[in-house]
Amino acid sequence: MPRELRFCRNCGFRLGEGSAEYTETVRFQSAQPLTGEQKPLVTTYGCAGGRIAAASGGQIRKRGRKMSGMTWMFLALLIFFIGAGVFTATVTQIRRAVHVTSSKPPSPRAFVGVNSFDTTDGGVTFDKVEPPGSPADKAGLVGGDIVTSFDGRPVHTDDEIMELLGQTPIGKAVDVVYLRDGETKTAKLTTISKEESDRLTKVFRTRPEGRGRFGYDDDRSERVPVPGTKIFGVRLDQISPSLPADMAGIKEGDIVIEFDGFPIRTPEELRSRIERALPYSTVKVVVMRGTEELDIPVKMGKQ
Repeated sequence: MPRELRFCRNCGFRLGEGSAEYTETVRFQSAQPLTGEQKPLVTTYGCAGGRIAAASGGQIRKRGRKMSGMTWMFLALLIFFIGAGVFTATVTQIRRAVHVTSSKPPSPRAFVGVNSFDTTDGGVTFDKVEPPGSPADKAGLVGGDIVTSFDGRPVHTDDEIMELLGQTPIGKAVDVVYLRDGETKTAKLTTISKEESDRLTKVFRTRPEGRGRFGYDDDRSERVPVPGTKIFGVRLDQISPSLPADMAGIKEGDIVIEFDGFPIRTPEELRSRIERALPYSTVKVVVMRGTEELDIPVKMGKQ
């Protein structure tokens, strides 16, 4: 390129070439000497200190940079995400406030004193009555009974009776219709709170007399129908030697149908009644041995 056409890209002044670029500065005779506050700005390569341009009046101004498209896009995304975060936080707080003001705490459920309900043919049943002194216990219910009506309303599933218990006020007296051994019976009980049920449980578990011991393997017991009758009992398949049941004459294969005056229809009810029996007291146990019904007194042990 001709020498006369070479210019600085920053300031627009013509550039030198070759060794002339490194020669000392040639000053014109009419040039005024530099003062202490003035600094040379132009070299043979251009202006020192970056992109500058000469303005009218001998002043030098620095050229501003333009933001690229990517920078604008980044700023737009940043603003978008900040706005979205603020919006989400605001909506969440509003929803929480609406939920707190509109929702009502659930009403406490009434308790009757059974371990759980299960759907069965004709209604709902349960395995055992607990704790001692509960409404179901006072009303004479036992594990294996089938509840068909509660407080005047028919019951077909476990969900239905749980819903009824949730709607029944604590302390209300209700009528319960149930089936036992094919017969329809009626009982009246008064519902209690969970706190009262827990208190009764604690009283029983911490009673100073302790819990009774019978002497059988409860894992080897089974609910079975009694031949020739409409009732069920609990067959004992393993009797522990030298313990109360064995010493009283209970045999393996005997079917327990009554314990201390209470009907026995489930293994869970039998275990519960054994624990309730006072240690060293004598209880009457009714068993079926073949077709023969036997009353056997048993002196209980202590767990």
